Amino acid sequence: MNRSERLRFIEPTALAGVMVHDLAVFRRYWLNATFSAVVEPTIYLLAFGFGFGSLVSVVAGYRYLDFLGTGVVGTAVLFTSAFAGMFQTFVRRTFQHTYDAMLSTPLDVHELVTGEALWIGAKAGVYGCAPLGVAVLFGLRPSPAVVLVPLVGFVTGLGFGLFGMWMSALVPNIDSFNYIISGVLTPLFLVAGTFFPLDTLPSWAHTAAALNPLYHCVELVRHSVFNQLGVNDLGHLLALMFFAAAMWVGAVFFLRRKLID
Repeated sequence: MNRSERLRFIEPTALAGVMVHDLAVFRRYWLNATFSAVVEPTIYLLAFGFGFGSLVSVVAGYRYLDFLGTGVVGTAVLFTSAFAGMFQTFVRRTFQHTYDAMLSTPLDVHELVTGEALWIGAKAGVYGCAPLGVAVLFGLRPSPAVVLVPLVGFVTGLGFGLFGMWMSALVPNIDSFNYIISGVLTPLFLVAGTFFPLDTLPSWAHTAAALNPLYHCVELVRHSVFNQLGVNDLGHLLALMFFAAAMWVGAVFFLRRKLID
């Protein structure tokens, strides 16, 4: 089977092999990863929630701590997945040569990318729930639809994990990730409806939000938690799925050039 034919297929056993490898490695550093993934968004929640919450009690019809608690889920998913996609992929490709060893088996680049991204998305879906747990301790009362939040986090984390993997194939060195963090990721979570509603912002901000995958994540999470899911949320979900698909194409293409071509 030549490469063009291989690209049409993804072997389930190949994905399972990649994810089992990731699980085995994760068992060695899970405590450090969990600490940073949980504590950072929790600090955002407590600092902004009680800081601005003491000045503004209600925002967009929600108690501010509830508004923020649902929004910070997106921030947790973003940084958990994008950072893993960027740094983990760069280190494994450049310094550890893990991918060279994995590709010496009957495994293709598109299967490697897919397996890694699925693992990153799964972690992001779990870690994204941490701010909700903290918000519940401070009075948030979620609806039964809150069970959809890990799924939303998974789809979002899948896209941003693939974005990070794509960027890892473009940067010349690991320090160059600072440009992506400051120039791309930080604006994304600032204009996503996380800390403040976007209704009162200029029209350009609404356009930017519509192009921001994190905005769609925040809207889905908020509507799930407050039992406000509707037809419009299908558009949010489709936007996240399109984002993940586009990032997959980019990650596979550029990592193939780095690893094989």
